[in-house]
Formats: sequence, structure tokens, C-alpha cells
Amino acid sequence: MKSENNNKAASSFRSVLQAMPGDFWRLWFVGMIASTVRWLETVVVGVVVYQQTGSAFIVAMMTMLRLLPMALFGAFLGAFVERFDRRLTLAGVLAVMGLTSAALGVIAWNGSLEVWHLAVGSFVNGFGWTTDNPLRRMMMGEAVGRDRMGMAMAFDVGASNAARMVGPTVGGLLLVGIGIEGALLLGAGLYAVSIVATLAVRSRFAVSPGSGAVLARTWEAVRIVAADKRLAAIMVVTIVYNVFAWPFTSMIPVIGRDRLSLGPEGVGILTSVDGVGAFAGALMLALWLTPGWHARAYVGGVALYLFALVAFALAPTPVLAGIAMLATGFSGAAFATLQATLVYLAAPPEMRSRILGVLSVCIGTGPIGFVWLGWLADRIGASHATALTGALGLLAVAATWRMWRRI
Repeated sequence: MKSENNNKAASSFRSVLQAMPGDFWRLWFVGMIASTVRWLETVVVGVVVYQQTGSAFIVAMMTMLRLLPMALFGAFLGAFVERFDRRLTLAGVLAVMGLTSAALGVIAWNGSLEVWHLAVGSFVNGFGWTTDNPLRRMMMGEAVGRDRMGMAMAFDVGASNAARMVGPTVGGLLLVGIGIEGALLLGAGLYAVSIVATLAVRSRFAVSPGSGAVLARTWEAVRIVAADKRLAAIMVVTIVYNVFAWPFTSMIPVIGRDRLSLGPEGVGILTSVDGVGAFAGALMLALWLTPGWHARAYVGGVALYLFALVAFALAPTPVLAGIAMLATGFSGAAFATLQATLVYLAAPPEMRSRILGVLSVCIGTGPIGFVWLGWLADRIGASHATALTGALGLLAVAATWRMWRRI
């Protein structure tokens, strides 16, 4: 009986995979590559910057700079990219990110790399991250259709979290073996591969030139979000997560070194454990999550993530810290899968790109959390600062329940 059930589950999984069109898998692959490079660079940059400066605040600022373009330009980019061929625009964005990583790798190879170089590179590549929701994920939604959007996002989040298993570990090993230049040049090569995959997309997605200036079109999207209670609530939960929850990832290298006495390889492996939990969570969501549970999984994922990051910050051993990281990965997968899915399904079709741009702005509130956490960590220590921020996040979830219950 058990074997029969396993065979049915395997058959069901294969049928789900086969139901997704080829262009979805090409865009899925691009997302996985971009996530791998992002996590690889996050770990190596965090370790190198902390080695050079000894400041948890500056480490947090490196990750904050990757998010800053979302806050500053996310909504505008959502209105801007819908006017152009999405396939070619995505390829261009990836090319800029690849050239940035290559330039940093060459500078590091020559022995001239400084912290400000890494800061500029983080900010430039943050622009590419800003376009992911209104550009690549919008293309994925059009490729699979409304009914399969939740499943598509689950697979996409699964890929990005598989990257979180691979990227940090590879980054830590490369950092020890050949230095940061090897990690950066590998990232540039991976971006080149993703450009080839993007240009292989066969679908030609609709261009929406529309009328009015980008600023006016952006403001129209903001008004729609403010008037729609469901969209507004989704944005509020997103802000809570990005201000109080996600910034803890910048403290993993600091806590790993100072509290858990880990080297670069250990920090990379510990960061990868989060990806293991997220990958498993994304697969479970792809196979079993039904629309009736979307809201519960979205809000519940944020709450569990906050509990788990507090446990990680206070964990006395690497093993307990790893268990907590598994929990952050699992719960983070629920949040990440349903964030874009709920917005895509709730937004008017003609406004999806722009409203996904507004979502990017809400994600871009993360710099507030990174600045706060980095500042606090320099004063009371990374572990206590992370635990306190997680507790504040739980209070924020409780305080906003009248809003998010509308989701």
C-alpha cells in the first residue's frame, strides 16, 4: 500500500511538471541562476566586508544597498518595463548585472578591491533584483495562465531556495580556496548562461505602451492598491516581513562567526540550511497547497519565520541554529510563494505589471530594517539585536491583524 501511494505521488508530480510550458521552465531557470549568484555574492561580500571592517552595521549596509533600488524605483520600473519587449529587456538587465560582477572580479583579481567597490556593485545589481516581479515573474504568469500561477510561483520559489542551498556553500568554499575574485567571476559566467536562456524564450509577450507619463501610470497603480483592502493588506504584511524578518539574513555571517565560532565554510553551510528548508517547503506548496489556504499560509509563514529567527539568534550551538534556519526556510517559502501569487490574482489584468512594481516598493522597505538592525547590532551585539527585532516583528503582526484578516 505504501509503495502504491508513493507511485501515485510520483506520477502526480510528473504530471504537474509536464503541465508547465517550456517558456515557464526557461524563465524558471533564469530565476534560479540569478538567485544562486545573489546568495553567493551576499555571503562572500558579507564575510569579506566583516573581515575588513569588523562592523556588523557595514555588513548590513551591503545587503541594504541591494534592496534600496526597490524602494526608490520599484513602482516606476513596473510602469516603465511594460512599454518594452519583456524578453529583450530581461536579457539587458542580466547583461548589466553580469558586467558588474565581472568588473568587481577583475578589480579583486588585481588586488585593488575596496569596500566601496562592493557597495557600488551591490547597488547596481539591486536594480536587476527590482525588475524581477514586474518583469520575469510577470512573464511567467502570462506563460502559465491565471489558474496555474500559484503552482508556478511555488516552483519558482523552490528554484530560488535551491539556489540558497548551493550559492552560499559554493561562495564560502570559493572564498577559502581562491578568494572573492573567483566567486565574482563565477557569478559573471552564470549571468551569461542566464542571458542565453532568456533569449531562448519563444513567446512574445504583449507590450502595453498605454497613455500618460510613467509617473502618472505609477500613481494610478498606487491609488488602486490603496482602494483595494485585499491588496493593501498584502502590502502591509510584505512590509512587516521586510522590515522585521528578512534583515536577519545580513547577521548570519556575524552570528556565525562571533556566537557560533564558524569559519567561512561553516557560515556558507549554515546559510544553505535555510535554503534546504525553503526548497522542501516550496515543493510541498506546489503539490498540496489549495487556494483556500493561500492567506493562512502567507500570514502564518511570516509569524513562524519571526519565531524561528529569534530562536536562531539565541541558539547556543550550530546544530540548534541549523534547526532554526530550517524553520525560517520552510516558513519563508510560504511567504515568498504567495506574496507575488496573491498580488497577481488580486490585481486587474491590465495593471498587474504596475502593481507588482508597487509590491517591489514594499519589498524595498527592507533597508529600514537593515539600517536599524545593523545600528543596533553594533551597540548590543548581533544576537541580541536580531532577537529583539524578531520580537518587534511579532508585535507588528499582532497589531495589524485587522488589516491582514481581509486577505
